[in-house]
Amino acid sequence: MEKYVIHGGRPLHGSVEISGAKNAAVAIIPAAIMVRGVCRLENLPEISDTDTLLHTLTYMGAKVNMINRSTVELDCTHVQMDTLPEDMWVRTRKIRASYYLLGAMLGRFGRARTTMPGGCNFGVRPIDQHIKGLTALGADIRLNGGFIIAEAKDGRLKGGTVYLDKVSVGATINIMIAAATAEGRTVIENVAREPHIVDLANFLNSMGADVRGAGTDVIKIRGVKQLHGGTYTLIPDQIEAGTYMTAVAAAGGAVKIANVIPKHLECISTKLREMNVEVEEGDDYVLVRRDGPLHAVNLKTKPYPGFPTDMQPQMTAVLCCAPGVSVVTEGVWNNGRFKYVGELKKMGAQIEVEDQSAFLQGVDHLTGAVVRSCDLRAGAAMVIAGLSAQGVTTVEDIVYIERGYQDVVGKFRALGADIRCVDEPEEPADPADISAG
Repeated sequence: MEKYVIHGGRPLHGSVEISGAKNAAVAIIPAAIMVRGVCRLENLPEISDTDTLLHTLTYMGAKVNMINRSTVELDCTHVQMDTLPEDMWVRTRKIRASYYLLGAMLGRFGRARTTMPGGCNFGVRPIDQHIKGLTALGADIRLNGGFIIAEAKDGRLKGGTVYLDKVSVGATINIMIAAATAEGRTVIENVAREPHIVDLANFLNSMGADVRGAGTDVIKIRGVKQLHGGTYTLIPDQIEAGTYMTAVAAAGGAVKIANVIPKHLECISTKLREMNVEVEEGDDYVLVRRDGPLHAVNLKTKPYPGFPTDMQPQMTAVLCCAPGVSVVTEGVWNNGRFKYVGELKKMGAQIEVEDQSAFLQGVDHLTGAVVRSCDLRAGAAMVIAGLSAQGVTTVEDIVYIERGYQDVVGKFRALGADIRCVDEPEEPADPADISAG
């Protein structure tokens, strides 16, 4: 079983380059199913979620050609829907982005069969807004044995008007993908505005779609008969950049975080400055420096352009050592996002959770311990806590972390962190326990 072993207490110095956006990649790869011709994707993150989706397309009959670690050429001209073996469905079911195959298959084939979403284990991932939107485009949808099965009336979706009852990134993406080749005009209101929503729209448009309004509250799509090949470069990862920014805030030091769009990081930069962390913005980088004491702050997660829910665990890890009382409120997910708090408590953090808020009393320092990743971003929080802690921290269940962070060990080591990945055999069960069972 692989684990991260971290000797904490070392300030971070140097420069780190941010990879392509994970949340954009897991939407754009399924959307490529609708492209007839060669689609070249650049700045693709090398993470397990993208690997799973690329394997999924391969089984569907796509030609997948890796040009280098961050560039792939996809030719989905001859993809088929019914060629995925059962073991591939099992693998696909483990990631959230499995439900984006729904919109892509409906758009390409007029019918779809895919798994219910998996991914990180926090809260329920409802798909009611996905179903509402795709139904408005003329799809009949039913759930059967953990699968979502859909079919467009008359074999092709038709444009319609959708008002999302709540802002949903996933539903916005799925409806956008499906509507790109639907007959007529689609209007989606109360949509998500995250950077990767805009990136997906730009990708679709570069392949011949007509998507307008991404980044605002209303997206309008005029369907085209089919998408054609082309080249597209993904945006840098807002959350990966924010994770390294918070790591510097926790461990101290000065780091240039390169290949970013500073505008996407403003909500994070503003909160870090409030915490007595210096953030200097350049054209395509931010320089983060912390050599003084942290200040306690309050924050609440909100849909973009508010503070991202995917940065909540990392920021909480930093605030553990901010003198005074901080309050972190989760405003996006209804439950489950604070499961990692028990792991931080093992390291000496003083945190109490009530309803949707965590109340932190800053401590002088955290102490190394054996902790586990409860989900992707919680795993990043454990790494951040370990980098700032005194002593040795062992982070288990790192498979979650590697779903969304490219070469996290190598990047932190290049900044001077003492972190390594070790592969230790699992301890055999105690014979006495076996006989007792």
